[in-house]
Amino acid sequence: MKKALYIFIAFVIPSVCFGAENVQALFAGANASYAKGQYQEAVKAYQKIIDDGYQSAALYFNMGNASYKNGDVPSALLYYEKAHKLSPGDDDINFNIKFANLKTTDKIDEAPEFFVTKWWRGFILGISANALGWLSVLLILLASGILILYFFTASVSIKKASFYGAMLFFIFGVFAVFIAVMQVNYFNGHREAIVFSPSVTVKSGPVEKAGALFVIHDGTKVNVLDDNNGWLKIKLANGSEGWIKSGDAREI
Repeated sequence: MKKALYIFIAFVIPSVCFGAENVQALFAGANASYAKGQYQEAVKAYQKIIDDGYQSAALYFNMGNASYKNGDVPSALLYYEKAHKLSPGDDDINFNIKFANLKTTDKIDEAPEFFVTKWWRGFILGISANALGWLSVLLILLASGILILYFFTASVSIKKASFYGAMLFFIFGVFAVFIAVMQVNYFNGHREAIVFSPSVTVKSGPVEKAGALFVIHDGTKVNVLDDNNGWLKIKLANGSEGWIKSGDAREI
């Protein structure tokens, strides 16, 4: 497991940036508790920040590390996956997801996937949507700056170069926005959850007396296809489907 904590944190705050200094102090205190091996105290401090409505890849990553050290693998995976949603290209986060999954009971092979689909998903998840947004702003500003040169220069060759350069930067900027939107749509269209109950019997329908299909255990990640009166229709990576009670899993 990658143990290093993220010290600097950019919080996404649901309202105004009120009390941000207190949150930074609480975050630093949680990091200090983790460094001293006081993992339960660290978990409580990170949870307090999360409960107050703050989120960031750094916060979730550190919470995942503290949960893992505290012996809570399902919570570790939940928060690593939350961090992954905000920063899907982060190598440390992706490594820790794989590492924590080694501690789970269920080893589920993924169903075969068309290589183009796999490549496209890797491409759109390579950089976080937030970073892509800033990149698009930078590229469009550069395009605007170069276009100003086009209007004020008297040289024909510079006019051509600045025009095509501005168009190129503008296209790249729009493309960055497109990839960011695709990434957001991907995560919005993929509801996932982590199983928290030690052992869960997956049913053929959303009722208690439905037939049992198979059993899964805590830490397993499932895709959520539907929900019905306290039940979730889930799908495993190998394609198996069924229903579990909503209380048996927590959505990412």
